[in-house]
Amino acid sequence: MATTPTRLMTFAEFEQLPDPREGHYELHHGELVHMPPPKMGHYDLQRRLRRLLEASAGGHWEIDIEMAFRPRPELEFWTADVGAISPERYMQGRDDGYIQGPPELVIEVLSPSNSATEMEEKSETCLAAGAREFWVVSPIRKTVAVFTPDGRSVRYHAGQRVPLFFGGTLAVDDIFS
Repeated sequence: MATTPTRLMTFAEFEQLPDPREGHYELHHGELVHMPPPKMGHYDLQRRLRRLLEASAGGHWEIDIEMAFRPRPELEFWTADVGAISPERYMQGRDDGYIQGPPELVIEVLSPSNSATEMEEKSETCLAAGAREFWVVSPIRKTVAVFTPDGRSVRYHAGQRVPLFFGGTLAVDDIFS
């Protein structure tokens, strides 16, 4: 059986796509990925993380949910469930429309469809491209795994506090309350 060769989609081609009816598109290594809208529990956790981080950051960081960014310039366009970026980098992104490179903090809230391989690849890509931390938040296990560019990872559980690189800490219990 003959196969039809496929080619990778460029970011320029990606930008020309119409928005989907539901959710949004991402570009992963040149392949188009349709991301469905988050379910309410996922969305509630994203919003809670944003509020907690904003309170800890004291207005010194731009923190938002569904933060769009380009971890690599040509074949990538991703959206962090929650992201934190310095005001300087945020302003640079306003000039060309997109954040170049990952936010300093990228948080992914696990969904049933996420695989361990997918999370490992995302964390490695973001950390190699300049993120200071990559978090994987598990609503089922009620844990926060924090990965750093030096290859370290720490998993935080109920009763523990996650140290924030911009100062302060975040109680795991508050994330899942």
